[in-house]
Amino acid sequence: MASHTGLTATVLCENSVSGPFGLTGEHGWAIFVETDNRKILFDTGQGQGIIANSLILDKDIMEIDAIVLSHGHYDHTGGLPQVLNLAGRRPVFCHPDVFLDRWWIKDDIQREIGLRYKRSWLESIGADFQFHRNFKEIYPGIHITGEIPRTTSFEPVDPHMKLRTSDRGWTQDPLFDDLSMVIETEKGLVVILGCAHAGLINILEYVRKMLPGRPIHTVVGGTHLGFADITQFEKTVEALDRFDIKRIGASHCTGLENGARLYNRLGDRFFFASAGTTIQI
Repeated sequence: MASHTGLTATVLCENSVSGPFGLTGEHGWAIFVETDNRKILFDTGQGQGIIANSLILDKDIMEIDAIVLSHGHYDHTGGLPQVLNLAGRRPVFCHPDVFLDRWWIKDDIQREIGLRYKRSWLESIGADFQFHRNFKEIYPGIHITGEIPRTTSFEPVDPHMKLRTSDRGWTQDPLFDDLSMVIETEKGLVVILGCAHAGLINILEYVRKMLPGRPIHTVVGGTHLGFADITQFEKTVEALDRFDIKRIGASHCTGLENGARLYNRLGDRFFFASAGTTIQI
């Protein structure tokens, strides 16, 4: 296994802003990850703030080696054209379901939430899509999880996430494309989440299975606990104790209420990963 001597991760897009002055907050997620020999952009937010924020935070989009997309929702993929226009042709690692026709439906509300650009157009401006369903080492010591086995009993798929079928009907979106990125460092594994639609504990259990014997040092990203009831929240926090994680940075879809609960339960191990936050390992 190849361990990186250090890691710096800078949040470029998130619902809230921690500073410096001038950053744009948006409902979305993007994080600029730098190891000793790679620079990877994980997700791209909605596209409203990623370029301006990268300039303020002095993170050069043109220097990235690759893009990783956690899943095919607009708030993680919307900035892809702006990024490609700056970076040029780059590998884009993702799951093949990333282009599915996705909607959020609740009561009388229907909202399209999928990736809003055609594959052919994205490829014409530089996207070199690398589709993976399985756990994959994309660079030495840097992995994407691919599909996450759903093994817990308390992390259900969001019932409001739907796929539109060819006859204009609806079916449950299983969100099989929800993937995370894992970086091996000398202090342990760093797990970068997108939205954790597959379930935070499911993800961590799978990472531990695929990289056995390696402690998980830091977890950062969306946990989707903002949509969890109190039973799921309590079982998630209880299960987290099994992993002895040193730092957990919640963001985006964690929600303010359950984010506050996490802080109260985890204490100094917890931090909010707002836009402008820098994590150093």
